[in-house]
Amino acid sequence: MRIGLVGKPNVGKSTTFSALTQTPVDIANYPFTTIDPNVGVAWIPLREPCACSALRAKREADGRLESISADDPRKGSICSPNTGSCVGHNRLVPVTLVDVAGLVPGAHEGRGRGNQFLSDLARCDALIQVVDVSGSTDLEGNPVGEGGSSPVEEHEFLLGELDAWIRGIIESSWQRGARRVQSEGDKALVTYLLDQLSGIGANESHVSAGIFEVSSQHPDAGVPWSWGEEELTTLAKTIRTGLFPICIAANKADRAEEGSWNQLEEMVTASGGMLIPTSAEAELALSRASAAGLIQHRPGGEGFTVTEEGESNLSEAQRNALSSIGESLAKWSGGGLVGLVGDIVFDRLDRRVAYPVQDETHWVDGDGNVLPDAILIPEGTTAKGLAYAVHSDLGDGFIRATDARSGRVIGADHEVQNGDVIRIHAKS
Repeated sequence: MRIGLVGKPNVGKSTTFSALTQTPVDIANYPFTTIDPNVGVAWIPLREPCACSALRAKREADGRLESISADDPRKGSICSPNTGSCVGHNRLVPVTLVDVAGLVPGAHEGRGRGNQFLSDLARCDALIQVVDVSGSTDLEGNPVGEGGSSPVEEHEFLLGELDAWIRGIIESSWQRGARRVQSEGDKALVTYLLDQLSGIGANESHVSAGIFEVSSQHPDAGVPWSWGEEELTTLAKTIRTGLFPICIAANKADRAEEGSWNQLEEMVTASGGMLIPTSAEAELALSRASAAGLIQHRPGGEGFTVTEEGESNLSEAQRNALSSIGESLAKWSGGGLVGLVGDIVFDRLDRRVAYPVQDETHWVDGDGNVLPDAILIPEGTTAKGLAYAVHSDLGDGFIRATDARSGRVIGADHEVQNGDVIRIHAKS
């Protein structure tokens, strides 16, 4: 699963990327700081306690484990994550982020880094548009101090470029595709569009929705080979809406007038998206202080506490700065950047978590590690689908699975539920 960070240059995308991934990248106050896409991993908390909380409760009830001690650094967690971490049964799981080059008007025609920008998006499951709600930059990403582009202008410009890009792909061989429809019938239109758009992740449901929307919005459009720019734009826009869910990080909110993003929030919410106000610079400062051991701050958590090391090494000015940052971020709802990524993963992309194990009694892998993997899977994934998500060999050799919580044997078509602990039985 990949989430793309998009937007015009110089809005704080690279700062947002660093705040979410703790990956150092070039950050500067000029357009096209990012040339090649930065790829990193953000760690987001699961919404429910890690399955190790249930395992701990079971072991305590059986007298095989002492109660949580006050000095336990993991606050009761007993799992052994292969990736991420788990403290206090708050488990973090990885999500891949892609920070692509800034987008300028005319990108679909190749302006700026346009072609590279758009191709970098092709494998993303959702997009976060970083918007400068302070109005300190124009649509080209040039700093103007104040009076720059409005948040709504930025968003509409991005949508227009994406729609034009997809329309361009469709139009590239439209006459050939139209002739196929003329000779082979309506099914050929779906086949043609899938051939053209499969490279950016479009499937039959996206294409069918686009065709339906053309007939709905343009009842007099006539046969496909007579469609013009309006019909093809509607087709491209509908496919883009299904293909790239877009949410907004309203950045530089600490420098913006209160409510300057309200109109954009109404617009995005009406289309099924989400908006959170934030300051990427402030979140990056907390992330770095936490990585340095100066504060305790869990991704997506509210507030922070100064550690013993921080008590010894932070100056009064640094403490005041961190306190001011915490107060600024606390003013805004939404859980910050990590909260936004989590909402996209669990609400927009409908991901659930499953814990595959090799021993359904002790919930361990072959090496005795407790609940080593927490895998994000689409809602509706079957037991066999989970097997393939773990490894293709497990999917190919699937025999049956066991629900470790209940001990019940389940079949290939059983739908895995959120938080399930599953043992997969497969031919070796």
